[in-house]
Amino acid sequence: MTTEPRHRLLLAIACLATVVAGLGVAAQHRVNGELGQVIGDGFTAALISFSSGLVILLIASAVSPRARAAFCAIRPLVASGELRWWMLLGGLGGAFLVLGQSLVAGILGVAIFTVATVTGQTAMGLWIDATGFAGGRRAPVTPQRLIGTVLTLAAVVVSVAPEIGGQVPVAALVLPLLAGLGVGVQAAVNGRVRVATESPIAATTVNFIVGTAALAVVTGVHLLISGLPQSLPSDPILYLGGAIGAGFIAIQTITVARIGVLVLGLCLVMGQLIGALVLDLVAPIGVPTTASTAIGAGLTLVGVLVASIPGRRRGRQVATAAGR
Repeated sequence: MTTEPRHRLLLAIACLATVVAGLGVAAQHRVNGELGQVIGDGFTAALISFSSGLVILLIASAVSPRARAAFCAIRPLVASGELRWWMLLGGLGGAFLVLGQSLVAGILGVAIFTVATVTGQTAMGLWIDATGFAGGRRAPVTPQRLIGTVLTLAAVVVSVAPEIGGQVPVAALVLPLLAGLGVGVQAAVNGRVRVATESPIAATTVNFIVGTAALAVVTGVHLLISGLPQSLPSDPILYLGGAIGAGFIAIQTITVARIGVLVLGLCLVMGQLIGALVLDLVAPIGVPTTASTAIGAGLTLVGVLVASIPGRRRGRQVATAAGR
């Protein structure tokens, strides 16, 4: 297989894997949203979700010699300047997303919460790819990317507009919108850590260590003020949010280097909208889904396909490199 067809195949595989990760994000929205409702405390629910994911990753790191070696390499990498200290803080974006899930996903419903994060993800992805933020590969703002982004933003409007001001309070959309911005930054810096350490397990574990620490501090302050929740749910499914998060973040840290932050965000969005539509139909929570969500998912699919098309200049560069 020549270089360009191989490149296109790897790009397609990376996009598909990221769509699967997006399905995981929607599932996590649903699980953590209900956990927050059942406990009656979104802060505690977020901490439970994130810390359970951390436990899984610590076990995986302990049994992986490569992951342990990667952890030992992080300090020298920061000392040498290959990694900036702030590149290790991607977990803050994930922590904020999980906190938003636990606080308002049960109110908004999976579909509306999902599309509210899309605007932030898409805008941040476009900016990060254009600027090469965190040392990532720059991707020029081509017509394909602009059209794909506009289609995705249109999908957000179509999906959420019918409910704004009605069953959906505008203020409740602020958390998922900000979380979407954080998810874009999280993907960029986690991908940079993965490249530097050559270990997706190590990069994902660092993400969860930072996020769990942040949530522990915030939740501790919250509990001092409001007190402990009365009880915890017995349904084991409600404790799967952390495991789901560990899986989709690991996928992102691998695929972001191949497809860039914008296309990664668009693929995540497609998976999230499709997953949200299915979950709101078979296991509804919060505001019920409508036909507009299905239309939004279709627009997002078109946007992803358009934004993922390599530009002509890039194709010529690949062909030129193959001939050297």
